[in-house]
Amino acid sequence: MKKLIVASNNQGKIKEIKEILKSFDLEILSLKEAEIKVDIVEDGETFMDNAYKKAYEIYKLTGEMVLSDDSGLMVDALNGAPGVFSARFAGEHGNDKKNNKKLLKLLKGKKNEDRKAKFVAAMVLIVNGNNTIKVQGEAKGYIIEDERGNNGFGYDPLFFIPELNKTFAELDGREKNSISHRGKALELLKDKLKKL
Repeated sequence: MKKLIVASNNQGKIKEIKEILKSFDLEILSLKEAEIKVDIVEDGETFMDNAYKKAYEIYKLTGEMVLSDDSGLMVDALNGAPGVFSARFAGEHGNDKKNNKKLLKLLKGKKNEDRKAKFVAAMVLIVNGNNTIKVQGEAKGYIIEDERGNNGFGYDPLFFIPELNKTFAELDGREKNSISHRGKALELLKDKLKKL
């Protein structure tokens, strides 16, 4: 069974990726499971820049297949912020509560049409020295004024999908994976991987 290292320790992401790629004969490992302790500075200007940098650094270290994703939230009224700074929007990496609080503060008093947002996921899979797959997925919605739901992570409790009348955090894993930015990117990735 071929190893696939996911260049992340975000358990929410790892769980989603393992679920969507389970049809492939792959042993999917997080950085922690692969016993890789490395801190890669995400200084790219785009999600794709960051995803490629993380994948390439881990590939250089291990020589194994590496999948990296960089994803985040872009809010129209904030000129695309938090964008590549989504995980550290409030200054502390991965503090969901603080990030959500800051987002709500910045959008306070804004009308619904000014609360449009999208989640973006850029993914890079380095299969070997000759094959690199790059894909991107998006999910569109709105930022609501109060957190709803207990599933998901990050901005999920605030990200509302009008067609479903639910936030990402109110969806179960299968529902979310079928419409999320990461789910869409992984479906594109699966198609390209099958062709290889």
